[in-house]
Amino acid sequence: MKKLFASLLVFMMLLVTVGCSTEKTSNGDASSHVTQVGVIQLADNGAFTDMREGFINKMRSLGYSEDKMVFDYKNANGDTATLNSICQTMVDAKKDFIVTIGTPASQAIVNMNSGIPVFFISVSNPVGAAIISNMNVPDKNATGTSNAIPVSEMFKLSDKLTPDRKTYGLIYNTGEINSVTTIKNAKAYMDQNGLKYKEAVVTASSEVQQAAQSLVGKVDAFFIPNDSMVQSAMPQVAEIAKNAKIPVYGSSAVMVQSGAFATISIDDTTIGGMTAEMAYKFLKGTPMAKIPSITVSNFTTVINKTTAEAIKVTVPQDVLNSAKIIQ
Repeated sequence: MKKLFASLLVFMMLLVTVGCSTEKTSNGDASSHVTQVGVIQLADNGAFTDMREGFINKMRSLGYSEDKMVFDYKNANGDTATLNSICQTMVDAKKDFIVTIGTPASQAIVNMNSGIPVFFISVSNPVGAAIISNMNVPDKNATGTSNAIPVSEMFKLSDKLTPDRKTYGLIYNTGEINSVTTIKNAKAYMDQNGLKYKEAVVTASSEVQQAAQSLVGKVDAFFIPNDSMVQSAMPQVAEIAKNAKIPVYGSSAVMVQSGAFATISIDDTTIGGMTAEMAYKFLKGTPMAKIPSITVSNFTTVINKTTAEAIKVTVPQDVLNSAKIIQ
């Protein structure tokens, strides 16, 4: 009888334990899945920071609080080998999905063909970069947002703000397809409109300052494409240009915040949030191939008033009335 009683007691304790465990599971405390998200960049700069924060903040507002979604952010500091290593680490960790900012990071992870969904932010030419084959029906388990640069509008702005500029200095990295695409479009526009240009190609951010200095005295203005390598050294370019009284037309608002004179660009926080909305659709069950990639085209003119004063440029009032002004 004592043995039977002891056995019954143990059995009852097991039932209580299982019951407690089942109750905890039904409340979602033990079994709820925490979504693991990798975030990858080749380099860090203000624009990429705004895009990353735009994505994260939008996901939080959509209900994915810190206990439901964890972000693992990695920056390769401009090194391609490090970038590839980061991508492999994310794949090995079996992230639920990966967010990439800019073209190089997007290419690196998509080329691994890992099967992990990829949401890219601010890739100028996703098809040309072979990240996807079709904007409307994205493949390769990837989709995201594209920030096509309004090259013709940029030069029209230059003609209005700083007329009679005939020769433009182009600084870019040929290793970034986004830069190459934008520069190709810029050259085509200048060739058609009787403008000249001189190029300075860089392979590392440490070369950008010297490249800018080499063009002083040879150009009337700078045009900087959406190049993460050059953008990271924008303060140095801006300083050289200000000293030489040369306007710098950049491809992002952050370039202007870093000292460039003006741009026509998208809002970086907004494009990050738009990509987050695409990830939200996926999490709610929409297949990747049914989430079309989006080309963002709600552009804003941004002008650095301090730089304008430094290079002795008076901005027309009608432009000031409609532009975003940075002091």
